[in-house]
Amino acid sequence: MHFEYTDKTKGNIKRVREFIRDRIIPAETAYFDHLKQEGQAWTQPPVMEELKAEARAEGLWNLFLPEPEFGPGLSTLEYAPLAEEMGWSFIAPEVFNCNAPDTGNMEVLARYGSKAQQEEWLTPLLAGEIRSAFAMTEPGVASSDATNMEGTIIADGDEVVVNGRKWWTTNAGHPNCKFFIFMGLTDPEAGRHVRHSMVIVPKDTPGVTVKRMLPVFGHYDNPYGHGEVWFENVRVPKENIIAGLGRGFEIAQGRLGPGRIHHCMRAIGAAERALQLMCERAVSRVAFGKPIAKLGGNPDIIANARIDIEMARLLTLQAADKIDRIGVFGAMTDISAIKVVAPTILQRIVDQAIQMHGGGGVSDDDFPLTALFAYARVLRLADGPDEVHRGMIAKLELKKYKESRG
Repeated sequence: MHFEYTDKTKGNIKRVREFIRDRIIPAETAYFDHLKQEGQAWTQPPVMEELKAEARAEGLWNLFLPEPEFGPGLSTLEYAPLAEEMGWSFIAPEVFNCNAPDTGNMEVLARYGSKAQQEEWLTPLLAGEIRSAFAMTEPGVASSDATNMEGTIIADGDEVVVNGRKWWTTNAGHPNCKFFIFMGLTDPEAGRHVRHSMVIVPKDTPGVTVKRMLPVFGHYDNPYGHGEVWFENVRVPKENIIAGLGRGFEIAQGRLGPGRIHHCMRAIGAAERALQLMCERAVSRVAFGKPIAKLGGNPDIIANARIDIEMARLLTLQAADKIDRIGVFGAMTDISAIKVVAPTILQRIVDQAIQMHGGGGVSDDDFPLTALFAYARVLRLADGPDEVHRGMIAKLELKKYKESRG
């Protein structure tokens, strides 16, 4: 396998990297300071809209969509290193209109949505004018298995009635969030993988209530937030069903494959930032007469961090390459493998960086390490916990031997 980036990709990496280093990271202070002001926690910082306008003017927009009618037409492999660059900043993905869960929702609407759905919801999402949310995870069931969902979508004449409690619904708190894609049960008697559907539910529909925002390690991740949302006898037109009844599981699997590439490459970028902070601290701080880079097992820690990042990157690029060549379902082992590896190495490297920073490492005001740690820890659950992905890898591996025995 040959993963040397093309000249086109190298040019895109350079443009994205320079924009992040020169424009986005220096603007992070203004972004977060705005959110700390009284009454501004759940508003959009003005600097974000300024950055988005600049990125769009420079053509750094909707980079994740391979469909040329909706974006620049980059393959998954071409986009992957750009996602890594975005991992250096907490706000970069939105600046480029490449932030989850909007990316996954745009992919769903681009590939499965009707013309009317695309015109009403995809077009403003592509323009960065609105935000969206994906309502799948439920508090009452193990939601890593998409077939467990108990929320319902029941056809009633020209409408469907939606009921269910969802949580960890990212973007639910964003002031520009205008709709949810809700996954629910439509036919409990159907086969396990054809009993669920997805439907577009506008946020202002009667019966939709954001009950609360959920904190992660004490932080609410505003202005996006992760909401517990109740859908109580919510009626929407039948035309809001995506692709047709019974196709929810199929859509979910298609949505999550490329999204996991995006998550993992951003995690690798975040790991690079954590390693940089760790090395800078290690060579600048002296204890017991030596730079801490030379104390204890710190040289091994730094070396292993570099090794882990390189391995994770190659594995993720391999998964991206397979998605492009043979599709999501042909790359399931690789997709599950990176979903285990990338967040785990990020969490480990950030934890080690915190240790080398001492007291400063656990201070939100001085270094971004606690936020990076929370991001890594959550990512080990988002889009399926480690155990589920290991189970998938083992299942596919054992299948080879079952087939070889006839």
